[in-house]
Amino acid sequence: MDDRVVPFVDLGRTHDAINGDILDAIEAVVDSGDFILGSAVERFERAFASFVGVGHGTGVGSGTAALTVATLATGIEAGQEVIVPAHTYIATALGVMHAGAVPVFCEVDSVTGLIDLDSAAAAVGGRTAAVVPVHLYGQACPMDEVAAFAERHGLVVIEDAAQAHGASWRGAKAGSFGHAAAFSFYPSKNLGALGDGGIVLTDDEEVAAAARRWRNLGQRAKGEHVEAGFNTRLDTLQAAALSIKLRYLDGWNASRREASTIYRERLGGVVGVLPRRPGADDVWHLFPVLVADRDRVAERMRGRGIGVGLHYTPAVHMQPPFGGQDRAGEFPVAEAWAARELSLPMFPGITRSEVERAADALLESVGDAGR
Repeated sequence: MDDRVVPFVDLGRTHDAINGDILDAIEAVVDSGDFILGSAVERFERAFASFVGVGHGTGVGSGTAALTVATLATGIEAGQEVIVPAHTYIATALGVMHAGAVPVFCEVDSVTGLIDLDSAAAAVGGRTAAVVPVHLYGQACPMDEVAAFAERHGLVVIEDAAQAHGASWRGAKAGSFGHAAAFSFYPSKNLGALGDGGIVLTDDEEVAAAARRWRNLGQRAKGEHVEAGFNTRLDTLQAAALSIKLRYLDGWNASRREASTIYRERLGGVVGVLPRRPGADDVWHLFPVLVADRDRVAERMRGRGIGVGLHYTPAVHMQPPFGGQDRAGEFPVAEAWAARELSLPMFPGITRSEVERAADALLESVGDAGR
């Protein structure tokens, strides 16, 4: 790799050391012919649920499917409202919509981008049934506060932990607090598959049983379909690969934390960076910064050989399925995040030199944009 180029993500570097183990696991599945809801799926479901600290895992086809299945399995009915932060990936809201519920947006915190519970409280109405705290960028939401909010209003909590594999709040892992939690195994996630995949976690046996029905055509027993369920099962080959990769997750997260520390040392006070919060142990799925003239800065960064990303623009309520530009101005903090957020290179194995080059390129690019 040209040492002047810093990729935004380098999956090859993550896989190099474990490709042999992954291929062996895939070969074992091929030899067994155990392709649909096979034993490798059950083993991974148990292992990942144990890693997070809950009793039940239900593997599904994607993170979006996990959100949909979690919404249905927790008993949210068609037409009921679910509170969703306006700054998140669109899948958070689409998962709710695909379950027949209505996403109702709320503001996010200006410093962290996480759900603003005062705004969420203002969004509660007669049809509100649930809230979806999003552990965005690998930050653990303050789940004691979320739980207290939900209890006051009688709401189901569905955690969107798609970016937070291994993050924790006050010693308990993201995904272990709500009535259910949804994770994504998209390849670039902290724990990523070799394609799409997701999982629903819960401590509630009834929710787990419902999730298993919803992911498998509503089937309670062979030939007995009690709901109009989906065909969204975690593929056995993906589960086999994920079981291998789960062994390395803690180490990969440690690498991300090391990179985040270097970024913060070089950038703090110059651009907006996420704070270190008492009680939070974040896993830095992304390293976002807030900059003025973001698009111009991004262009300058790419010109310097630094891969960058933009998350998430436009804000979700301004996406066409949810109203589009006619809703501009409804959630100004979320819209500010959408306009100013720039994500820097972040992946396991990124070197100190690469982080420093990316940080220095950002400082130079911010200076260029200001001239």
